[in-house]
Amino acid sequence: MVFLNLPLLVRSRGPDEFWRKRRIFKLAAHYRSRTRNVYSFAIRSVHRALAYATKGRKLKKLDMAQLWSTRVEAGCQQYGVGLETFKDGLARSDILLNKKVLSDLAIWEPRSFEALVKISRERAAVEGMPDIKRRSAFNQVYGLSNLKLD
Repeated sequence: MVFLNLPLLVRSRGPDEFWRKRRIFKLAAHYRSRTRNVYSFAIRSVHRALAYATKGRKLKKLDMAQLWSTRVEAGCQQYGVGLETFKDGLARSDILLNKKVLSDLAIWEPRSFEALVKISRERAAVEGMPDIKRRSAFNQVYGLSNLKLD
């Protein structure tokens, strides 16, 4: 571009402005009304949407963790064991599974989850944890070889 005087050179913003606006308009392409066509409205809406998206990613993680805890707690209540007793019994039995895996087992493989609950209950009874007073008949079926009784 050839500018004949200095004020025209100063007013010219060039291709950078075009591409900056284009990026915003591409993000606002699915909006309705003037928030899609008018730059001042579009940039406001896009910035707000990006802020909500950032918050949403964090909230999604919290929601999933809460859902997994609820599912595991419901599975434990089904077999009469508290959640903290269940987790502590598994940890003392050297069974290290996270909330997501335990949740999937509680939903899709109830017999495997029941076996984990029984192992946890046995460990809690052997070590005299406060929630479990007596041992079940589970030890005759599986044996206590995996439990450390010392």
